[in-house]
Amino acid sequence: MTAYGFLTLTLVFCLLPFLWVVLASVDPNASLFLSVPRGITADHFIKIFTANNGGRWFFNSLVTVAATTAVVVIVGGMGGYALSRTNAWWKRPFLYAIILVRVLPPTALIVPLYKFMLIANGLMGALVRRVVPPYSTRAAMQIFGFVDGYLGLILVLSAMQLPLALWIIKTYFDLTPKDYEEAALMDGANGFQRMHRILVPLALPGLGAAGLLTFIGAWGDFLMPLTFISSAELQLLPIGLFRAFQRANTIDYGYLSALALLYMLPAVAAFGLARRFLVRTFTGGIKG
Repeated sequence: MTAYGFLTLTLVFCLLPFLWVVLASVDPNASLFLSVPRGITADHFIKIFTANNGGRWFFNSLVTVAATTAVVVIVGGMGGYALSRTNAWWKRPFLYAIILVRVLPPTALIVPLYKFMLIANGLMGALVRRVVPPYSTRAAMQIFGFVDGYLGLILVLSAMQLPLALWIIKTYFDLTPKDYEEAALMDGANGFQRMHRILVPLALPGLGAAGLLTFIGAWGDFLMPLTFISSAELQLLPIGLFRAFQRANTIDYGYLSALALLYMLPAVAAFGLARRFLVRTFTGGIKG
C-alpha cells in the first residue's frame, strides 16, 4: 500500500506541470500559479499564428527536424547494415569512436564546430555568389548556408543524432538472419531489390525506433539552433519559446503555455505513431 501511495504522489508531482500548461493555455487570465480557469479562450493559440511568428517557427522546426530524421534514417540504415555485415578489424574501434560524440557534452564541441561551420559557410557563400544572382544570394544562403541556414543546422543535428541511430540499426541488423538475403541473391535479385524487398521490411522496427529517437532528440535540441541560427525568419520553436519566457517584465503566461503545448504535440504524436517500433526493437534486442 505504501508503494502505491508513493507512486501516486510521484505521478501527481510529474503531471502537475503539464496540467498547468494545459489550463494556462486556455485561461484568459493565466498567471504564474496553477488555477482553474474561470473561462476558456483560444486567443493564446490564435496569437501564436497572428500576432507573433509562431507559424513560421513551427514550420522551420518541422522542416529542419523532418530533414534531419530523413538524413539520419537513410545514412544510419546504410551505415548500420555495412557495419553489421563487415568483419573488418576497425569496426569495433569505429563504433566506440562515433558513440563518443554522444558521450561528450555538446557545449564542449560547440566552439570548434562553429569555427569549422564558419569556414564551410564562407566557401559555400563564394560558390553561391558565383551561380546565383545578387538579389537571390541571401535567400539561397538561408537554405544552403552552414551558418544561419537550413542546411548547416540539419547537418549539425544529424551529426549529433547519427551515432545512436547507427548503434540501434546495426544491432537490429545483427539480429536479422542472412538467409533471406542469400535466398534473394540466388533468385537473381540485384542490390536494390534486396534492399527494397528484403532488408527494409525486416529492419523497419529498427529504422522506426532510430527515426523516433532522432526526431525527439532533434526536436528538443536548444543549443544548436541557438548557436547556428541568428535570422528572425529562420528561428525554431524552442528559440521562440525561450524568447517569450525571456520577457522578464511582460510574460504572457497564456501565450507561453499555448506555445509550450504546441511545442510538445509533434514529439508526443511521433512517439504515439512509432511506439510499437521502439518496443519491438528493444524487446528484440533483449531477447537476442
